[in-house]
Amino acid sequence: MIRKNSAYPIRPPRERGTWRAFALALVMHVLLGFFLYHGIHWQNSTPAGAEAELWTEVPDVPTPRQPPPPPAPVAPAPPLPDEQADIALQEKKRQQQEAQRQAQLAEQQRLQQLQAQQAEAKRQQQLADQAAQLAAQKAAALKQKQQQQQADKLKQQQLAEQQKQDQLKQQQLEDQQKQADAEAQKKADAQKAAKAKAQADAAAQAKKVDQERRARLAQMQGMAGGEGSTGNGLAKSGTGSGSGGTATSPGYSDKVRRQVRPHISWAGATEGLETVVSVHCAPSGTLLGATVTHSSGNQQWDDAALRAVQLTDPMPVDTDGKAPASFLITLRPAG
Repeated sequence: MIRKNSAYPIRPPRERGTWRAFALALVMHVLLGFFLYHGIHWQNSTPAGAEAELWTEVPDVPTPRQPPPPPAPVAPAPPLPDEQADIALQEKKRQQQEAQRQAQLAEQQRLQQLQAQQAEAKRQQQLADQAAQLAAQKAAALKQKQQQQQADKLKQQQLAEQQKQDQLKQQQLEDQQKQADAEAQKKADAQKAAKAKAQADAAAQAKKVDQERRARLAQMQGMAGGEGSTGNGLAKSGTGSGSGGTATSPGYSDKVRRQVRPHISWAGATEGLETVVSVHCAPSGTLLGATVTHSSGNQQWDDAALRAVQLTDPMPVDTDGKAPASFLITLRPAG
């Protein structure tokens, strides 16, 4: 972090014992100057003669007192350091300290600038990396978006093609269904028309047969004087027989029995079962109706007997080429 400039210059920390060290240095300088001065003066001066006084005990004789010898010359004290020299020394030391402080300050500033430059370079590098990463992310996102758009476009095309094919198939199915419905309707109309025509023909034929029967009966009654032949009777056999409700030939019951017998399907009990079925036919033998007139007491056997008669369509015709309009068939299971 770069330190902001304040109102006071940056100073090195104050060391402890600075004044004591300064005082000791000053004393050492004074002593050094003193010894240097006396050393130089002692080497340059001529040695003085030594003087000695001997004192002996003498008798107490009054003698004249001699004057005391002159005092020996005392070497002058070494001069004290000049105050200006001390000021200069202090100034030099202060300048050295100031230069050292300035050097430390310059080094600190250089280090701070270097750190600031390194931090700025690192920040610029980070910004460049972030910009490159952001550009790469944008490029990847753009590429992915383009790929997604292409995929969506292809999917839409495939979906449109599939919808077109589905519509075509649906149209074909609708056309086929319409054609099938038309054919079914046409077939149903044809069947309905054929059935209506058959019913109309059967009704007309039945009416004609009834009229002929009535005319024949009236003619026979007129010729025989009221005597008539009914020909009623039940031809009983192991599987079934028939008898004409109107006049039939003697062999007609055998024909009916041979036609009905293959259609009887019964696997139950056979004892005591006998069913009488009333049959109505057109002259051509077409079965117009069949009902149970006398039950055997076993509904399953009655249904089997009635189903066998219904499956015998058309009924056989008589010797005159026509089937009786109505007759009875007595059916028993084969035992």
